[in-house]
Amino acid sequence: MLEYFSSLNIMTLFRALPGSVAQGLVWGVMALGVYITFRLLDFADLTVDGSIAFGAAVCVMLIRSGVPPIVATAVAFLAGMLAGMITGLLNTLLGIPGILASILTQIALYSINLHVLGKSNQPVSVDNYPLLVSLRYVTESPATRALFFVGVVLFLIALVGVLYWYFGTEQGQAIRATGCNPNMARAQGINTNFIKVLTLMISNGLVGLAGALYGQFQGAADVNMGRGAIVIGLAAVIIGEVAFGKFAAKRKAAFAWTLCAVILGAVIYYMVYQFVLWLKMPSEDMKLLSAVVVAVFLAIPYLKDLRAQKKVRV
Repeated sequence: MLEYFSSLNIMTLFRALPGSVAQGLVWGVMALGVYITFRLLDFADLTVDGSIAFGAAVCVMLIRSGVPPIVATAVAFLAGMLAGMITGLLNTLLGIPGILASILTQIALYSINLHVLGKSNQPVSVDNYPLLVSLRYVTESPATRALFFVGVVLFLIALVGVLYWYFGTEQGQAIRATGCNPNMARAQGINTNFIKVLTLMISNGLVGLAGALYGQFQGAADVNMGRGAIVIGLAAVIIGEVAFGKFAAKRKAAFAWTLCAVILGAVIYYMVYQFVLWLKMPSEDMKLLSAVVVAVFLAIPYLKDLRAQKKVRV
């Protein structure tokens, strides 16, 4: 045991943390998409695992073809929206249950991603292309690192601002109403089928955008890069709500603060992930860790309510 602890170098952990925080911020965009379907629409959408790889594949291949990275990233957002639209249409037009519709889209996207990439993975080096984000920007120099974090944080603030504005509009309120009570929403004249498709498009558009950013960040797109993404997204949402939910609820513009909490949840997840790697936990057990983390944070609100009820009875 003493030999094990002596082999751990705290400076190695500190050097790795900026990269983990950067990765958490990038995945925070994906977590926002998961939050929209999971919390606002109350829809179990597993399309995420395919649409994040789809966004990365489209973006990387466009960049390799000479398209400017910012344009390629925008197209990846549209590609994600297309994936979400397919899931929505399978559910609303063909009557396929939501979870099955999303699984079908996810499976189909695996083959589509292989066709887009031409093989299982394609690199895109920051040495050859002016990428928007890259791990190299985090590790190169303090000045480059500071510029990277400022740029990413400003982008996320702008994204949260746009989402806060949109979900305050009539259409955004219709999405919330459909998620809360679809029968009542229909009674109020809301086309709930259209709203479901639209929300899935917005959600997976954000996931495709995250895939584009992540593909550039790691310098490659891979058909398997989205495997388990839904678990990471749920972990970010739950961690953010449990850790910062009360803080967000007590502030003005509570919804905007909740969206920020979801992003911070993704950052915390990757910091914990890096900490566990630093402890030399086998990499093949990391999916198990993700599942345990999600299960624990999902159970915390329920156990708190159960404890409060017991106190009231006493």
